[in-house]
Amino acid sequence: MESTKLSDTIRSQGLVPIFSHNEFDTCKGVMMACYEAGIRVFEFTNRGDFSPDLFARLSEYASNHAPGLLLGAGSVVDADKAAQYMKSGAEMIVSPLLNEAVAEACAKEQVLWIPGCATLTEVARATELGADIVKVFPGNVLGPEFIKAVLAPCPWFSLMPTGGVTADKDNLSGWFNAGAVAVGMGSQLINKALVAQQDYDQIRESVKSVLKTIKELRSS
Repeated sequence: MESTKLSDTIRSQGLVPIFSHNEFDTCKGVMMACYEAGIRVFEFTNRGDFSPDLFARLSEYASNHAPGLLLGAGSVVDADKAAQYMKSGAEMIVSPLLNEAVAEACAKEQVLWIPGCATLTEVARATELGADIVKVFPGNVLGPEFIKAVLAPCPWFSLMPTGGVTADKDNLSGWFNAGAVAVGMGSQLINKALVAQQDYDQIRESVKSVLKTIKELRSS
């Protein structure tokens, strides 16, 4: 999918689940629970040497069993790792920082690049380098007020906080009222206890609930 269309999907969805595990069946179970809940963009976090191979298996599985699901790789901090994930089918590369070499690698492959930024200058530079959506990170440190402050003079930026986002309605309201186009959520969305219990039904319902809350907040 073209990177602009993928970013539009993120904006429409309003939520990007973030997950990583060292067992394929667990990753598959969580990914499919999110897909069944309505998720169409899913971020798999780079968490070790096993991760690219595991991502490749997930990508192949998704192409056969989850039509329309777009997979991205997160916590990618260098161009070599970005290239490795893109070769395995990643349609989105998410970073905790701004690395211009990663921007160039993604642009070459026409893959959506979402860098992590913590200042207005970084957000502006990331946008100049082709980032259609910028990750506000760490969100728990910067808070919704950062987004509000950035968008006041520069309302054209598309910002997505990660870190510090919870499933609580008041928390989500703070981010979206500040102007976030979407939020990234990891363990606050995909409960570790439910993962350990392989309770994918409850994970699916939890994701559905958050998507419903986001929809309600946007329409109010």
